[in-house]
Amino acid sequence: MSCLIGQDVKRAAALIRDGGVVAFATETVYGLGAHAFDPSAVARVFEVKGRPRFDPLIVHVASTNEARRLATDFPRAARQLAEAFWPGPITLILPKTDNIPDLVTAGLSTVALRVPAHPLARQLLVEAGVPIAAPSANPFGEVSPTTAEHVRLQLGDRIDYILDGGPCNVGLESTVVHVANEPPTLLRPGGVTQEEIERIIGSLRLPHADDAGDDRPQTSPGMLSRHYAPHTPLQILNNISEITFSTMVGVMALQPFAGMERFTSVEVLSQSGNLAEAASQFYAALRRLDSQGLQQIVATPFPETGLGRALNDRLQRAARRA
Repeated sequence: MSCLIGQDVKRAAALIRDGGVVAFATETVYGLGAHAFDPSAVARVFEVKGRPRFDPLIVHVASTNEARRLATDFPRAARQLAEAFWPGPITLILPKTDNIPDLVTAGLSTVALRVPAHPLARQLLVEAGVPIAAPSANPFGEVSPTTAEHVRLQLGDRIDYILDGGPCNVGLESTVVHVANEPPTLLRPGGVTQEEIERIIGSLRLPHADDAGDDRPQTSPGMLSRHYAPHTPLQILNNISEITFSTMVGVMALQPFAGMERFTSVEVLSQSGNLAEAASQFYAALRRLDSQGLQQIVATPFPETGLGRALNDRLQRAARRA
């Protein structure tokens, strides 16, 4: 039996306060939320998702002031980024206070904090009156949900409520920046671009491939080598002409291309090549291709600039073999 879907913020907030698990819309993707100070509720999030406990959660709060209360230090870079991009699709890694359970942070001394911009998410946080720990509302490692229906299809019978805020307008997870150390490090590209961040705080350090392995606590969500993956095998090719067969193959491309009619299914993310439009459509398009019983999904890489970096990051993790 599926749980209820609706826009009853008071109901969702009461469930959160009482230890329930609620999926809710944000501007990035739908989150699977629980009271961040309630270890039993947080443990249920991990259980519902099948998420390993070495992968930390993002704690969502209603304001920068609330974020400051959950961090033992709020350095200059954090202040600048919060002023520029909160509320919005950026998460800051900061040294945590003792009242945040270790389960939320994978036992690390830092916590991932975000102030979301979606109006329903903000209403939920204010009404609940507590911080909400929330990863994406999907089974661990699979394609992220950008509509309430995506959540219902994958988790609907295992959670208490889905707060429906419509399709997510950003469509990719938040950018994660580690600001507890100098220089600040871009851990995960996302809805705020590297260029936008560097205009505010200067050059970012980029993580090395060996900064964290898949079998030990992760500094940030979304850093495991295989993630965001469809069930259908996904291959990245620089040129569609490299595909040697076309039956039972689905293609995801930024823009229209010659010979689209050869393929069983084609998802064009933006007629004009707009990366923001492509990002908002990315996961929904990947889900549609994954639902068609194809032998393979083929995707072409995006320009390695702006939101293209985040899109390429998701493609590369989705294409890796388990």
